[in-house]
Amino acid sequence: MSANGKADTTILVVDDTAASRYALGAVLRRDGHRVILAASAGEALVELDARHRAGDLPDVALIDVGLPDMSGFELCRRLKESPQTALVPVVHFSAARVAPADRCRGLDAGGEAYLTVPAEPEEIQAVVRAVARGARHRSDAEAQAGHLTRLAETILDVQSARCPRELADAAAAGTDRLTHGPAAAFILGDDGAMHRGLSRRRASASLPDDGAHDAVARLVLRIMSGHVGVRSTFAPAPLWPPGFFQPEPPGGTGGPEGARLALARSREGCAPVCLATPSYAQGTSPDTGRLVGRLAHATALAAERLLMYEMERHIALTLQRSFLPAHVPQVPGTEVVVRYEPASSDTEIGGDFYAALPTSAGVLTAIGDVVGHSLGAATVMVEVRHALRAYCVDESDPRVLAHRLDKMLQRYHPDVTATLCLAVVDPATGRTRVSNAGHIPPLIVSDSGVATYLEACGPLLGLGLDRPKPTEVLLRPTDRLLMVTDGLIETRGVDLAVSMEQLRTAAANAPGGVTSLCDTLLACFGHDRDDDIALLVLGLTGNR
Repeated sequence: MSANGKADTTILVVDDTAASRYALGAVLRRDGHRVILAASAGEALVELDARHRAGDLPDVALIDVGLPDMSGFELCRRLKESPQTALVPVVHFSAARVAPADRCRGLDAGGEAYLTVPAEPEEIQAVVRAVARGARHRSDAEAQAGHLTRLAETILDVQSARCPRELADAAAAGTDRLTHGPAAAFILGDDGAMHRGLSRRRASASLPDDGAHDAVARLVLRIMSGHVGVRSTFAPAPLWPPGFFQPEPPGGTGGPEGARLALARSREGCAPVCLATPSYAQGTSPDTGRLVGRLAHATALAAERLLMYEMERHIALTLQRSFLPAHVPQVPGTEVVVRYEPASSDTEIGGDFYAALPTSAGVLTAIGDVVGHSLGAATVMVEVRHALRAYCVDESDPRVLAHRLDKMLQRYHPDVTATLCLAVVDPATGRTRVSNAGHIPPLIVSDSGVATYLEACGPLLGLGLDRPKPTEVLLRPTDRLLMVTDGLIETRGVDLAVSMEQLRTAAANAPGGVTSLCDTLLACFGHDRDDDIALLVLGLTGNR
């Protein structure tokens, strides 16, 4: 600030008359401004180009209308057309061209004001102050709009996170974007787990140890104890463990070591979050701290949703696993192995199921999938599985079993459909009868490296359509019957026929044995799937 309380500003005076140029400079300096003098439009353009490269453009340009190399109107037009100087406000002045038409030309060229000289020093000073003040207000408004835009973009990234780890990464990157410095984000779960994210600008070769993370967790819990909403504080070096940020780079502020923290909790009992930046990262605006606080609040709201979803998903998966049999009954003469893998953590539970049940005609194997991903689909899956267990007590024909299940769905769940493949295998003879309801057909995999899909098809359960006769095949002692749900191989954007051929090839090349076949296929296809996976493999043992 100047001695008279006015903000320091730099004024470019462009005037070809030396006496007038220096007189204007003197008037402006008395008002606390720094003054740059130019005798022509060309000289002014060179000066502005140099100052643009140095990042030190003048706050106001005071331009004489009657310059020798081009008019002040043309110079103003050039400044306003160039992205480099478009924001520099222009005040035209003239002692000769004072008619209203001249004033209009000056404003039409992009000027902010027009002075008739000679003028009282107070008038010149007041006009320049007013123009500079308006330019600062516009600049501040544009800067604030830029900050809010970055905040909105960052909050969108935070809200798009699919798990707490992604949320922490997004919050750290967003804090970096707002403060223009390294940042770390911490989310404390209800179970004491800490999810941490670090921005790329952190640029540290090694990560802090578990003790540092425990120290952060204790600090966050102590600060937020009994508090909800947003809190901002400074953690000095004795409280903030080293290693999360590099030391202050050379030429820094030399301020106290430690970290600036923005902490938030959406409501009592919910997980607190902490956004941390090193003390030397000041940001580019006095509002930076407030913006980081808003980001912390948005992160806390997103954390509440994600952690609640993870807890509900854990409960649902526990419930779903309880729906499926913990042990598959082994019928003499056969060996049955099953595998079940839930979908990736950002997907709802589904209705995949399997069964292996003794019947009067041999062992009944089943694999199916109730359409949909929800607890409701899993509940219907349980009903289908228990109904199948009840029906096969006195019925072993897979076609009849599929028909009864179809009727059950139509009556009790008319809006639900399901895929199902049933196979009844006689351990003594290997005779196998298969009824398929819209499911991937079984694969017969031999130990000689050949795998073949059975030609078994039929409509989904729940549609009330006629069922074709069962497909019959003779299972040899060296064969394995493989049944899978589509979650193992179905990939978005890839034709199912292509995926089925990939499965057939992998099964044909798998080592012998039912367990090895399951493990090989899960290793090939079972990573980061968007759907639940169920596999069932049956082999004959009686004649080996």
